[in-house]
Amino acid sequence: MIRALRGDRPEVTPVWFMRQAGRSLPEYRALRARGTMLDACLDPALASEITLQPVRRHGVDAAVFFSDIIVPLALVGVDVQISAGRGPVFARPVRTAAEVAALVATDPALVDERGEAIADAVARATAMLAEVSAKRGEQIPLIGFAGAPFTLAAYLVEGGPSKDHLAARSLIHSDPAAWRDLVAWLAEVTGRFLALQIRAGAAAGQLFDSWAGALAPEDYRRAVLPASAAALAPARALGVPLIHFGVGTGELLADMASIGVDALGVDYRVPLDAAAARVGRDVTLQGNLDPAVLFAPEPVRRAAVDAVLTAGLAARAHVFNLGHGVPADTDPAVLSGLVRMVHDWRPPEAA
Repeated sequence: MIRALRGDRPEVTPVWFMRQAGRSLPEYRALRARGTMLDACLDPALASEITLQPVRRHGVDAAVFFSDIIVPLALVGVDVQISAGRGPVFARPVRTAAEVAALVATDPALVDERGEAIADAVARATAMLAEVSAKRGEQIPLIGFAGAPFTLAAYLVEGGPSKDHLAARSLIHSDPAAWRDLVAWLAEVTGRFLALQIRAGAAAGQLFDSWAGALAPEDYRRAVLPASAAALAPARALGVPLIHFGVGTGELLADMASIGVDALGVDYRVPLDAAAARVGRDVTLQGNLDPAVLFAPEPVRRAAVDAVLTAGLAARAHVFNLGHGVPADTDPAVLSGLVRMVHDWRPPEAA
């Protein structure tokens, strides 16, 4: 996995899934029957166990830390809850210059001061992964993750999930100074959160920009990309490979790759060979099976996997993943079978 992220193509394509920790697994639902999502994220024993569940069940080549992108905001004292079936909901949306100024007066260093539970959970997860790795005879890394400043800002300004992120997009144009202050603060908050995971043992990091695809390319370059680069800077200084992923970002791929990341996550809307043509061969590609294919007959799924892996040959290296997260109603047996398909696949000339 780490070799592939750094650009060395291994004989077997590594595979992991976004949102593999939780959601679709019955063992996850059994653990999550008590308490809130935020409670689970801040419980080191629970978070580490959930992180390991898909590794044990599916045989994936990496674990992704079980948490949520809004956890660092909760750590610094923002009043936020994760509503079942809806997502992050903020008690007080941040929409005016005065509200932005009040928020950014909060010290981002609180992420480190109050992040003991996160560091503990990561340390537990890496220790558990070491045991699994010893049994498998191969190193299984932990991927830390954080939300990109734009996605966090979109939730904050809207007060919760939105279909078009109109309030956030409006703030970019109506008050550029307030917007810059907001995303600069969010870059430090979420950047500290990612670096905290890496210092505690995560071997790679991914920055998720779930809603960047709502932006025009010029607005993204001007109002968002500098903050994303700043969010990745603390993790980059720690020397681990970094992945940058966005949803609906086909027109932004070259920009997303331009800030010094090792790998670029590509959603299911853009074939990997087309993505490689847009970003060049200096970056590993990750992705990008359409999650809808998980519900198709196996022959359809096998053909789709073959198409993704074949297209991935255009990149310097390829990490197989979905083009978005695992749907909650996915059959776990399908995911396990998908891992086997990827591991068994070889390029036509090597078959």
